[in-house]
Amino acid sequence: MKLVQFVLPENSSRLGILINNEVHDITPRLPEGGKNFIYVLEKAVEQNTSVSEFLGNIVNPDDLKSLDTYFYDELYIPPNSNKPYLTVPFYPPEVWCAGVTYMRSREAREFETVAKSIYDRVYDAERPEIFLKATPQRIVGTNDWVGLRSDSNWMVPEPELGLVIDGTGNILGYLIGNDMSSRDIEGENPLYLPQAKFFKNACSLGPILALAEEISNPLNLNISCKIIRNNETVFAQTANTSQLKRSLEELVSFLKRDNYLWHGTVLLTGTCIVPPDDFTLVDNDIIEIAIDNLGILRNVAKKIS
Repeated sequence: MKLVQFVLPENSSRLGILINNEVHDITPRLPEGGKNFIYVLEKAVEQNTSVSEFLGNIVNPDDLKSLDTYFYDELYIPPNSNKPYLTVPFYPPEVWCAGVTYMRSREAREFETVAKSIYDRVYDAERPEIFLKATPQRIVGTNDWVGLRSDSNWMVPEPELGLVIDGTGNILGYLIGNDMSSRDIEGENPLYLPQAKFFKNACSLGPILALAEEISNPLNLNISCKIIRNNETVFAQTANTSQLKRSLEELVSFLKRDNYLWHGTVLLTGTCIVPPDDFTLVDNDIIEIAIDNLGILRNVAKKIS
């Protein structure tokens, strides 16, 4: 099952099931006024069932014909006060990131840092790098803008597979994440990592939340990133999640160790795509990140004022 969230002109958020190119608004079928994925997840946990089973109990295939239906392509537009548009599939209570989980990431971080060999030690260590990336206020969805720090001269997107987990660390689903990063701030001193990673519109998620059963092998997904400037592609690269050094379960195990997890926490699993070391994003660059079965996450870069 694939889920999306969209906004109607009266600023009402709706939860939809995506089937082929059609989005079926299941919000009216949610009990007790529920409107989003977090509500569905919490109810499923209460009933000791999966999200798919919970939704299957309240929405059967015949019901879909009676629900309001929208074309996915028509929802795939920037935020608009007059038209329905896709937004974040849901707003996680927290987004965390695992870093230096791919060789390409290790190489890039080693190149930029003044603290040489520190990322070599992380890449080969038992404990992965895990850090807090975003709270709901710092998260945007597809076709919205992502932030370029005003005090940075070296900004890049980081395309990542995102894990959606419950309060016990079970992996419930997958989505695309863009971990916007300042390479010069991070490289100046590893202690500046929070400022390099944590700022306004620093994280983009979406456009689709695929529940776990939709992805047969999350460690064999093609990832691509394209950056468009003045209608020209200035960067394009592809990779595969098979290049991930650590298992997904291992990353989650370290996140939940001696930690409190909320239902719907997202863990981004690191990037294997990094633009060349002489590349930086500029105002109005368009970033398109695609992962098999998860759609295309598209954002416009904007300098934060």
